[in-house]
Amino acid sequence: MPSNYHTHSIYCDGRDAPSEMAEKAFSLGFAALGFSGHKDPAFSSCGMTPEKEAAYREAVTALKKAYAGRMEVYCGIEQDILAGHRDPWYDYAIGSVHWIEKDGVRLSIDWKAEKARSNIEEAFQGDPYAYAAAYFETVARVKEKTGCDIIGHFDLLTKFEDQCAFFDQEHPRYRAAVFSALDALCEPGTVFEINTGAMSRGYRSSPYPAPWILKELKQRRCAVMINSDCHDRQKLDLGFDAAVRLAAQAGFDCCIEIRKGRFTEIGLNDFLK
Repeated sequence: MPSNYHTHSIYCDGRDAPSEMAEKAFSLGFAALGFSGHKDPAFSSCGMTPEKEAAYREAVTALKKAYAGRMEVYCGIEQDILAGHRDPWYDYAIGSVHWIEKDGVRLSIDWKAEKARSNIEEAFQGDPYAYAAAYFETVARVKEKTGCDIIGHFDLLTKFEDQCAFFDQEHPRYRAAVFSALDALCEPGTVFEINTGAMSRGYRSSPYPAPWILKELKQRRCAVMINSDCHDRQKLDLGFDAAVRLAAQAGFDCCIEIRKGRFTEIGLNDFLK
């Protein structure tokens, strides 16, 4: 039975109320639904305000009770690296990098392709591999800085690659930046998500991370969790078949779900049943 643990609602930048998300997940036969409101730095317009965060916690806690015995509901957080360490109150945390800092300036990684281009041209003097290195140097610290349980969209800077090929992923400088981040993050069992969110918003035709990175994760004995990074309840399970296929091609035969409050291995063949 499918699940999703990267879910955004009206309390941050999602379209739907948690109750609407849960109703849709239940209709799809989900075993579990985890919410992950944005915990962003104060300058972000996508994160939850303190008032919205309190309402978010209350709403998801109510859903846990409402669906008890029918579908597991979890209250998680997507903790951006610039927002500090996660609150231990939450059931789990996804650690993400949406901005990097260069010479005291914050640069958005995933806003628009035009923004990515200007980041490269203006902040990195037209050198895309310096940009990639700065991004992955930041990602390398995400577990330490956020205390997260799950590494979110590891290669988010490739969000626009179907539109604009900013990077040659076989370039030695790009590969070196990726491997350096993996060296810092990867311990056996570390959970990385396979994220289909850019597919649902029309930016990509395939999930994150890249297939060669997934193979590297398998070699390093890491684990994967399949998430839709959903902002619209109609796309809660979008791309899950592609994510399962990529995981299998990389050598994984199971993925991680949260069941009864614990990270649990589920066979890939069972995930979509």
